[in-house]
Amino acid sequence: MRDETATLKQTPLTALNIELGGKMVGFAGYEMPVQFPLGVMKEHLHTREKAGLFDVSHMGQVILRARSGRVEDAALALERLVPVDILGLKPGRQRYALFTDPQGGILDDLMVANRGDHLFVVVNAACKAQDVAHMTAHLSDLCEVTELTDRALIALQGPAAEAALARFAPEVAGMAFMDVRDVTILSADCIVSRSGYSGEDGFEISVPARAAVAVTRALLSDPAVEPVGLGARDSLRLEAGLCLYGNDIDTTTTPVAAALEWAVQKVRRSGGARAGGFPGADVILPEFEQGAARRRVGIAPEGRAPIRAGSALYLSETATEAVGQITSGGFGPTVEAPVAMGYVPRSLSEIGTRLFADLRGKRLPVTVADLPFITPRYKR
Repeated sequence: MRDETATLKQTPLTALNIELGGKMVGFAGYEMPVQFPLGVMKEHLHTREKAGLFDVSHMGQVILRARSGRVEDAALALERLVPVDILGLKPGRQRYALFTDPQGGILDDLMVANRGDHLFVVVNAACKAQDVAHMTAHLSDLCEVTELTDRALIALQGPAAEAALARFAPEVAGMAFMDVRDVTILSADCIVSRSGYSGEDGFEISVPARAAVAVTRALLSDPAVEPVGLGARDSLRLEAGLCLYGNDIDTTTTPVAAALEWAVQKVRRSGGARAGGFPGADVILPEFEQGAARRRVGIAPEGRAPIRAGSALYLSETATEAVGQITSGGFGPTVEAPVAMGYVPRSLSEIGTRLFADLRGKRLPVTVADLPFITPRYKR
């Protein structure tokens, strides 16, 4: 029987993931752990209660450096591709951003950090090649675009994350949510941001590939830290109401339809000092005033049965025409109930609206719910 993981790329931590008992699967072209011996449910709850450590080295890490040497020029260049205030990002700070296309759709979501003399960009694994090509094609006149292929990326998430990392780098205790700084961990030059994808306080650590195993083992030596796989990563982000590219956002969704207005600062909106100038501005900006035809909302199913991505939403038990669709769904271990997100017409997006979801041919009642399903615990 052919090994299904034989053609997949490996991260600097693949061998360690296997040693730790990770159940390996293909994800975005990489061999990744979906869970460890603890199991998805316990990994999820352990992250909420203590700290979980995730290998996210499959994601793309990119340096954007202005040919002029001025980080402001790199920021203005990147603003040609994102509807976000990059110029106003202070050194040592990070911001969520979106690549948009001429139709107003979302090409990918990403994180952008001002590193003083350059921008540090982290993009999704599945979109990595196209994102690097996109930046190279549109920004090379003003910037050098360099993908970092010799670094790993580790996410340490949960209320015990600060104490676990501060054992090796005490200065991280002084960082606030979305701060980014250079940190030395076990003699390795790391880039640490206080951020993550779980709804918990935590850190993302960019570490040289050669030091990735040593740093990971050191963090796992803390009794509060357990290795966590993609399964719990997905349930954690779903409870936190965070979008997964390719599920909840894609080229068919605009930032306003996706309920991501908060990611577009006023300076880039109509009437702002640098309004527009990004792909799809003529579609996206009017939606801030008029609204989008449909809206991403939380969906709370009644009962205990999870409603999965792709399930259609209906106005009644007998309606034949779907009015919406679930884009992410599963069981929320923290809230001890099924949770989901999806899109419905704007007229049906009010909290408390009752709908019906299709589950293997049966119609189950669901309610439009507020997002997130848990209270985020970021350190402000």
